[in-house]
Amino acid sequence: MRLGLRLVLGFFLIVGLAAFFVMRVFVNEVKPGVRQSIESTLVDTANLLAELAADDMESGHIADGRFAARVAKAQRRDPDAQIWQFRKRGIDFRVTVTDTHGTVVFDSEGRDVGRDNSRWNDVLRTLRGEYGARSSPESPGDDIRTVMHVAAPIRDDAGRLIGVLSVAQPNAAFEPFIAASQRNIMLRGAWLIGLSALIGLLVTVWLMLRINRLTDYAHAVSVGAPAPPPPQGRDQIGQLGRALEAMRVKLEGKAYVEQYVQSLTHEMKSPLAAIRGAAELLQEPMPEADRLRFLQNISTQEQRLTETIDKLLALAEVEQHGWLQKRERIDVAALLAQVAEAEAAQIETRGLRLSLRMPEPPLAVEGDPFLLRQALSNLLDNAIAFSPPGGTVELAAARDGGDVAIAVRDRGPGVPDFARERIFERFYSLARPDTGLRSSGLGLPFVREVARLHGGSASLRNRDDGGTEAVLRLPPA
Repeated sequence: MRLGLRLVLGFFLIVGLAAFFVMRVFVNEVKPGVRQSIESTLVDTANLLAELAADDMESGHIADGRFAARVAKAQRRDPDAQIWQFRKRGIDFRVTVTDTHGTVVFDSEGRDVGRDNSRWNDVLRTLRGEYGARSSPESPGDDIRTVMHVAAPIRDDAGRLIGVLSVAQPNAAFEPFIAASQRNIMLRGAWLIGLSALIGLLVTVWLMLRINRLTDYAHAVSVGAPAPPPPQGRDQIGQLGRALEAMRVKLEGKAYVEQYVQSLTHEMKSPLAAIRGAAELLQEPMPEADRLRFLQNISTQEQRLTETIDKLLALAEVEQHGWLQKRERIDVAALLAQVAEAEAAQIETRGLRLSLRMPEPPLAVEGDPFLLRQALSNLLDNAIAFSPPGGTVELAAARDGGDVAIAVRDRGPGVPDFARERIFERFYSLARPDTGLRSSGLGLPFVREVARLHGGSASLRNRDDGGTEAVLRLPPA
């Protein structure tokens, strides 16, 4: 099972179980809570009615006095009250009055007059001077529909107990409120669980995206592919990312230095051997022409070494960057104009012509302008070096599919078949037609690395009508 699925299921299980038990407690507490509130109201009502019934009870007219008439009139009322989502259309109270022996002397429904209620807790406990209440079935054997009874003592002006007044209300009268409250709790609980699950899913997706970035980064590093740095947040994932990046830099730096020391050593052997040989010969007497030739050879090899080291450092800098350090919007026409201006003197010296074709409509790319200028200058240097005297070098840009294609074309001899697969290798170069000398072989690898940093590519092909075309493809801004 994938880690993300485990996190989602684990989070949902914890939140779901917690919410379920909490909701169950709430639901189970609704009914006793409502009944306790109703009982408190009945206590107030019973004591109020006991005071109102005291005069008729003391005078012996509790069954036919003003109190009985008022209670009967109240029970005929239609309150027409909208309570929450329920409409109340009648009075649910039942009032009974017993004497000091527990015998019913008044019943608002007229059913139990004369019955002995002295054994019921509401009457029995009140006659003892205690708080009396009970909950009894509406009919014998019915444990579902019950009635709550609350009693209060009836006292005369001297404070003597002369009877007990009980107020009864069916529990069915407030069951709809309990059921509605329970439904609302369950509904809101379901929303809570759903919202919690959604939050858990979003958090898991966020975590997995960052973990997947770390995984992709680790895979890329393991196969030697360039990769942007992992997440750099301040949490543990960010710390892990920084640790991985530091480890990559140290490991790649060591291998990189070893590789370049070997390459540089190999490339320096030939010019150093030529310089050493010329220096040894110069120690012996020789004609002035030979001496000047050997001195020129030393100067040429020194320039070759300097060029190799400079280009090697430039290539090392771009190869060490797994991502672009500087990024800005660059107008392609302005970029071509800058490169053409920088190479104008060399083109004129070689007796060549430059054909500059600006893009229509204007195009723009995003990246490092310095690196792109250096890359195009390398391509243009190659085209100049391989162009015949009086030839034309073309520098053009156009939209090609979804990319911006910048092309450098010449009319030189082209790339031999044996060199096509190796032309972008480090230190691989072809002899210049005019001098027979080779370059450092680092220009095209530099162009390829710059293209990679910008999310593009570099290619070189022979033209059908003669010459070579180098193309730098870049994504548009």
